[in-house]
Amino acid sequence: MPLITPLSPDHDQETQDLATFFNETLGFCPNSVLTMQRRPAISKAFINLNKAVMANEGRVTSALKRLIAWVSSNATGCRYCQAHAIRAAERYGAEQEQLDNVWDYRTHPAFSEAERVALDFSLAASQVPNAVDDTLKKRLNTYWDEGEIVEMLGVISLFGYLNRWNDSMGTTLEHGAIESGEQHLGKHGWEKGKHV
Repeated sequence: MPLITPLSPDHDQETQDLATFFNETLGFCPNSVLTMQRRPAISKAFINLNKAVMANEGRVTSALKRLIAWVSSNATGCRYCQAHAIRAAERYGAEQEQLDNVWDYRTHPAFSEAERVALDFSLAASQVPNAVDDTLKKRLNTYWDEGEIVEMLGVISLFGYLNRWNDSMGTTLEHGAIESGEQHLGKHGWEKGKHV
């Protein structure tokens, strides 16, 4: 049982209009947003932040942003966000080999060195205490410019919020997210956990 029951998608018209963004990203409006709309200012601010963070301004692709989100969510243990991130990566064109081997991004040949450092950044920045250090900074600067690093940290920070929101709420996973989680993450032990 979730901590708070999501409201109907048509509860707040402005949230509903903004939430069409998620139809492209996930194929549905997430239950997390439907819960946030109990305070529409929160749901609207969240959707607008999400849209800004996920906009592509440099070479950080939509698929890589979603893999960064997955690594961050995996580090914090939020199964809801793990399933959402892998589903969005799939929908935004991540290569099948990357989806199948995201757990092994550090060694699998489907990942470039630039992608590896981006995903290492996600892991280090998502840990408590934070593990970003000078060595990682040098590696990041080898492959990415400052604006792209800001984009990556935007994704990591957005998912820090989502990981805490959804794990605390026990947000119920949607059918499509469950399918993607089971397909791409299940062989490595992913399960719905409390998000049923």
